[in-house]
Amino acid sequence: MATPSTQLDAADLREQVVEVIRLLLAELGSHRALRGVQGSAHLDRNLGLGSLERVELMTRLEASFGIRLPDQVVAEADTVDDVVAAIRAHARNTPAEPFERAAPTAPQSGARTHATGVEGAQTLQEILRHRARVQAGQPHLYVREDTGSTTTITFGDLHARAGCLARQLARRGVRPGDTVAIMLPTSPEFFYAFTGTLLAGAVPVPIYPPFRADRIEEYAARQEAILRNAEVRLLITFHQAERVARLLKPRVPSLAGVVNASRLLEEPPAPHEGVADRPRGAFKANDLALIQYTSGSTGEPKGVMLTHANLLANIRAIGEAVAVGPNDVGVTWLPLYHDMGLIGAWLLPLYFGIPVAVLSPLAFLNRPERWLWAVHSYRGTLAAAPNFAFELCVRKIDDRDIEGLDLSSWRAVLNGAEPVNPETLDRFAGRFAPYGFRREALLPVYGLAENSLAVTVPRLGEGPRVDVVDRETFTREGRAVPVSPERNDAGAVRFVSVGRPVPRHEVCIVDAHGREVGERTEGVLWLRGPSATRGYYRNAEATRRLFPKGAGENAWLDSGDRAYRADGEIYITGRVKDIIIKAGRNLHPQEIEEVAGRVASVRKGCVVSFGLGDTAAGTERLVVVAETRERDAGRRAQIARAVSEEVSGALGLPPDVVELVPPQSIPKTSSGKLRREETKRLYVAGTLGSRHAPAWLQVARLAAGSAPRAIGRGLREGLERVYGVYAAVVFGVWIVPTWFLVLLAPNRRAAAAITSPALRLYMALVGCRIRVEGREHLRSREARVFVSNHTSFFDVLVLMAALGIDYHFVAKIEVNSMPLIGTFLRKLGHVAFDRSDPQARLHQAEEIEQLLRQGESVFVFPEGTFTAELGVRPFQLGAFKAAVAAGRPVLPVAMRGTRRFLRDDTLLPRPTSVTLTLLPPLEPSRDAASDWHEIVRLRDAARAAIAEHCGEPLV
Repeated sequence: MATPSTQLDAADLREQVVEVIRLLLAELGSHRALRGVQGSAHLDRNLGLGSLERVELMTRLEASFGIRLPDQVVAEADTVDDVVAAIRAHARNTPAEPFERAAPTAPQSGARTHATGVEGAQTLQEILRHRARVQAGQPHLYVREDTGSTTTITFGDLHARAGCLARQLARRGVRPGDTVAIMLPTSPEFFYAFTGTLLAGAVPVPIYPPFRADRIEEYAARQEAILRNAEVRLLITFHQAERVARLLKPRVPSLAGVVNASRLLEEPPAPHEGVADRPRGAFKANDLALIQYTSGSTGEPKGVMLTHANLLANIRAIGEAVAVGPNDVGVTWLPLYHDMGLIGAWLLPLYFGIPVAVLSPLAFLNRPERWLWAVHSYRGTLAAAPNFAFELCVRKIDDRDIEGLDLSSWRAVLNGAEPVNPETLDRFAGRFAPYGFRREALLPVYGLAENSLAVTVPRLGEGPRVDVVDRETFTREGRAVPVSPERNDAGAVRFVSVGRPVPRHEVCIVDAHGREVGERTEGVLWLRGPSATRGYYRNAEATRRLFPKGAGENAWLDSGDRAYRADGEIYITGRVKDIIIKAGRNLHPQEIEEVAGRVASVRKGCVVSFGLGDTAAGTERLVVVAETRERDAGRRAQIARAVSEEVSGALGLPPDVVELVPPQSIPKTSSGKLRREETKRLYVAGTLGSRHAPAWLQVARLAAGSAPRAIGRGLREGLERVYGVYAAVVFGVWIVPTWFLVLLAPNRRAAAAITSPALRLYMALVGCRIRVEGREHLRSREARVFVSNHTSFFDVLVLMAALGIDYHFVAKIEVNSMPLIGTFLRKLGHVAFDRSDPQARLHQAEEIEQLLRQGESVFVFPEGTFTAELGVRPFQLGAFKAAVAAGRPVLPVAMRGTRRFLRDDTLLPRPTSVTLTLLPPLEPSRDAASDWHEIVRLRDAARAAIAEHCGEPLV
């Protein structure tokens, strides 16, 4: 052991740290990097120490100096000097026994009610309310903090804090239907922010926080695309990420603000504000509950739209497949921005009312044994992780660190989110069998974000099933011909079963023409069921490709994965886009990468293979890209030859190109998946392996790139404020003399003759151009019902200015009492009704009918009110009932542009132009004086016609 750090000066401490690093680099074969080990050396760029190597380095330093370093040191230390400073800062820490080694203490179980009372729930908000009402005091989340302590959150705490946060969001202008990005690490704040966004009626968009300082530019570019596509209104983040988040703001037009989650939760509610909780029925099953951006392992990320109905259908199906019960306990370290971590590891336990022990991904990566100790301590029964996590546990956990470990409570361990390696399953089961782990608890599963989460799950208690098939027949003909299970040579390939479709869902395997293929024949996996998305957010082309036979209820969804079926079990063989076709053989990149990764000096899990078209040869060239720390040219040539020999020996043909690149060159998704398409693009562009600029330079570039947009945005907002003040002042100057003239007008006709020209003058003064299309529909002088979408206080002014006032507006009675405005309405003969009167709608319809029979036209906003959000809301029936009863036509009017002028909850007007589209009249059937179906027909036809021309969707 090195000398304790408390007894060393800075120079001696640095020298001992350098020596530990030198020994590690020597073991890793990074001989050229040895010469660069000095205080200013960058761990990644200069020494080639990636995330897993950092974990190993910190473990050795802790052992050398007898201390425990915080998990953040692994992620945040950039240079050798940073490591030295961290050791000095924690020199007095003792290697205290971690909390994970506490004696087994199962969470409280007396108050558990399982799924009782939520079977008929339609939304996540209902689940949250129910749990807070029935299990308020029961612990739901045990969140391990970075300090090693644990924060316990009950169901009641979660609902209360979420409600307060929802109030804060509303105060910042977040409205139902807005999208809110959540860029937070695993922490109590994430759970409050997610549920608070839901209670506010907004749509959460979880995105991953920045982890690497030297990849800030890449991170910002990726997040900018997501934030712009999602039209995010607000970004909730944490202190360390605020700088990056604010650099993104000028690049995202919809982004109104960036808020720190901790400060948001600390702010007291405004007077008379309590916990936000919209009335029952305000949330609908088909409302968007979440936009889950795909990992982007095969291209740019896309926003999967998931409704409450989708999520609850999948959660219930998983719960049935895994037999979730009231005594289950979840344990997770998965990132919460990923579907497996968010839905499978948290929302599922929330639905079933069971507790979850939560670690951060960094806590797991630093010390994988923490995951296992959490299972031991909380008597965990359920957990899920990607394949690499099981491999990490096998390779990185020392026997000394798990003495006394008991995994006998673990009954369902799901392995998914990336290809499942049969050898990993064997190694994990064998390694931890002495600690009570049962192999049959392993459940290789398959899922994708487009189906909320799970698609297939194996039967409980059977253990993993591995299919061994003939390699030559499979690669040339796509037929999975079984061979002896004991056969383990290059002529055989092994696939792991991912089980059967979850309840109430279907899968089929089809060929290139969409025809279902037979047993043990490889094809493309299609699926359908209540969990399936309706498409990608604001990406019609990608949505169209997702549904090969057309979208609609119960449509087949193309998973993009290849698979075959055998004895009712599904075996996933690879991604469609990743398949390499060479010399008539279908090669699966995962297998090539696994084989190449066995070569010494190649970084495990950092190999990508892909095909490049070769017109001369008429086939594809096989390219293998592998990361290595080795810089010596002769040694690199040996590594490349070894990779070629390994691949040739396993597949029977060598790669055409073996490209060796430095560590951290191969791009990965936020969930750690290899981005093959992006690697291929960088390879073709000749930029694969290029060194990244220092973090400070990347931040400077981002700021410089954002500056013009920020200046332009600020200038634009400033000019809009000036315009708003001008328009408001002009209105104040204009309305007083106009009001006085209208007040003195002897009759309605005279008042109308004053009002319309005066309004046209006002529109001219404020520069608002009004275009009217379809004036020919006004030629008839017969009485009719005008109906229009309602978007702003400005609507009535535009209509009276453009169409005159040869009709009676129907308005709420409160308008009559407004200063100045009430005079206009009374003098112009408009109709008012009392919304507080339960019979008001009936009286309104009768009054409209009477006016129509007298030959008078009326103008109605059948939505009843307006809000800030885009969309044509449901129409009320009163106006259409009156039209049918009086036998008068309905003339739809579509307004476009008025919402921008004076949106709800805004004070100052904004510059705009307006288009009014008068649509062909809808004639009621003459023999249906009070027919209900005719009333509904007219309403639906008018609403559809208006939505088609106003530029806003039906909601």
